[in-house]
Amino acid sequence: MLREIVQVGDPVLRKVCEPVTRYDASLAALLDDMKETLRAAEGAGLAAPQVGVPVRAVVVDVEEGYFELINPVFVWQKGEQVGPEGCLSVRGKAGTVRRPDKVKVVFSDRRGDRYSLVARGFFARAVCHELDHLDGILYTDKAENIRDAEDE
Repeated sequence: MLREIVQVGDPVLRKVCEPVTRYDASLAALLDDMKETLRAAEGAGLAAPQVGVPVRAVVVDVEEGYFELINPVFVWQKGEQVGPEGCLSVRGKAGTVRRPDKVKVVFSDRRGDRYSLVARGFFARAVCHELDHLDGILYTDKAENIRDAEDE
């Protein structure tokens, strides 16, 4: 089911999200809905608070594949990249953001099994952007020269 993507100004985007504690059908439904919503919006990632649910869950859909990260935690971050970002919750704007070039994250899947992944380049940027949402941080808090996306 497609969910509405909340926009900047909605207080849920500024909440520090609660950890997921139940790996059940409602979590699976949320993740399925987030995947469908993300693909319909043609984005690279979506965090649960962006659909109004303040829990620590994100989905990322990039060249490396589709990933569901529940209760993700950074293990380490290395290097640096600077590049453009936008956000499905900040429509019509873009900015330049400094992010790590490589990150390692540990997380659970929808069943509660623990995994880790290493992301580089744009994949790392997408992971960092989505994990920021779980702490109430928007890319606009870190961006330089925010501008209208049409200027790209």
